[in-house]
Amino acid sequence: MTQDELKQLVGRAAADYVRAQVPEGAVVGVGTGSTANCFIDALAADKARYRGAVSSSEATTARLKAHGIAVFDLNDVDSLSVYVDGADEINAAGHMIKGGGGALTREKIVASVADQFVCIADASKLVEAMGAFPLPVEIIPMAQAVVGRRLAALGGQPVLRLKADGSPYITDNGNWIIDVKGLRIVDAVGLEAQINDWPGVVTVGLFARRGANVCLLGTEHGVERIDYSAS
Repeated sequence: MTQDELKQLVGRAAADYVRAQVPEGAVVGVGTGSTANCFIDALAADKARYRGAVSSSEATTARLKAHGIAVFDLNDVDSLSVYVDGADEINAAGHMIKGGGGALTREKIVASVADQFVCIADASKLVEAMGAFPLPVEIIPMAQAVVGRRLAALGGQPVLRLKADGSPYITDNGNWIIDVKGLRIVDAVGLEAQINDWPGVVTVGLFARRGANVCLLGTEHGVERIDYSAS
């Protein structure tokens, strides 16, 4: 199967998982990106079963609403049974790199209140050591130089994310993103805490302190379910 077909496969598997695990009338947390879009499309078939969703980005909000799924502000929701999202990389511990789509901060906020984080990915995203995919770091714009120097001191190559016209990519929160190339991440929990502690960093795209509980992995043999210990 092609990568797009694998994404559609795990999107449908995630919708089936949510139907089996989440009670009727619940609000579902929904991530951002091409794999999450496949989940949204599959979820739409059961939309009458759910009260609605909490979205992690403006793009996801637009897609949910296009399917007639109500979107709630997280401030109006006490808790979420499940948060479903993709990953740019995931390892054997359920730690992830996320943020290739630019929504890492909102994704991390929504994931933090969910009872379960369900990662949906194709098999190419499962890695032994994270870091081949550039690590996104959302920053306050005035901190670009100082945060960049600190990231370089870790052995990475920080590159400001740009739009096609050469201007800085702007997140839904009005911030910039530095993508860090060349890291081999061994201690994801420690690195997440270290970078998050720097002034000017909004959040780093490491989801290790709150990693995945379940991964639905699309392979050539179908969807493989991987369960992780509590994160």
